[in-house]
Amino acid sequence: MKTRLALPLIAACAALLGAGAHADTGKLLLTGGVSTIEGAAGGGLTPWAVIGSNATEGEVGGSAYVTTVGTKDYGLNIYGAAIGIHDRYELSIAQQDFNTRGTGTALGLPGLHLKQTIVGAKVRVLGDAVLDSDTLVPQVAVGVQFKQLGSTGLDATLDALGAKRHGTDFYVSATKLLLGQSLLLNGTLRATKANQNGLLGFGATLGGNEDSYRLQPELSLAYLVSKNIAVGAEYRFMGNRLENAGRAAGLGDGLRASDWKDVFIAWAPNKNLSLTLAYVDLGVIVPATTASRKQTGYYLSAQVAF
Repeated sequence: MKTRLALPLIAACAALLGAGAHADTGKLLLTGGVSTIEGAAGGGLTPWAVIGSNATEGEVGGSAYVTTVGTKDYGLNIYGAAIGIHDRYELSIAQQDFNTRGTGTALGLPGLHLKQTIVGAKVRVLGDAVLDSDTLVPQVAVGVQFKQLGSTGLDATLDALGAKRHGTDFYVSATKLLLGQSLLLNGTLRATKANQNGLLGFGATLGGNEDSYRLQPELSLAYLVSKNIAVGAEYRFMGNRLENAGRAAGLGDGLRASDWKDVFIAWAPNKNLSLTLAYVDLGVIVPATTASRKQTGYYLSAQVAF
């Protein structure tokens, strides 16, 4: 999947929506989640078992979003779209643009941007978060994400580390909505080879074989303060595949990675718009060039859905 295909694919999503029944106000506010950094419906950092858009059974709906993340040394801009079909199937696409700022300069690549295209699919296989809210049955979905990192001046470095520029993630999510307690719980288990979500490639072979899949858990909790405001937190475990490769390259722990986490507030003034603001902590990202500073900062996202 080439990065330049992102806009045509988003246009294709819009065309498909025009061919089906349009969802308008099918779901309760915020029960369809928001758009993650990878395009799937869920929290900001991790997918949930919910299907994006306002579509319920027999309907086709869609969503589109823009997100910006700023930390001490990096910036990340994302845009994308998703289609929800019969509240069972979801197709999504996201385009990530990671601004390396001072790290690119330190690597002799001033102005370096890492761009990644992510195409995803999700299917609900069990339960209904709203209809089963008075039982112990969660809503369960399985998903896949195809990731392609665009070519940049960093290609030679990734090749030397043995990291590929494309990879596929698989995940299963279970979401439990407790309406009586105004609480949503989600757990996701992801099989991945990605380094920093794929922005630094996939796997590594320098210094040891780190080219196999690993399972990484992801956790979310959200509390509905009111019918249109939710607050919560997420924790996403991250693999540390590049650390050995960095040591073999003479960088010590300069490529070490950390888990990602956030604390967020989401507001939906109506069923077609939601805004999310979060404090994020992405741990260290290429600490060799950032004096091991933790990458903390803001996350801001706007989504329209129908």
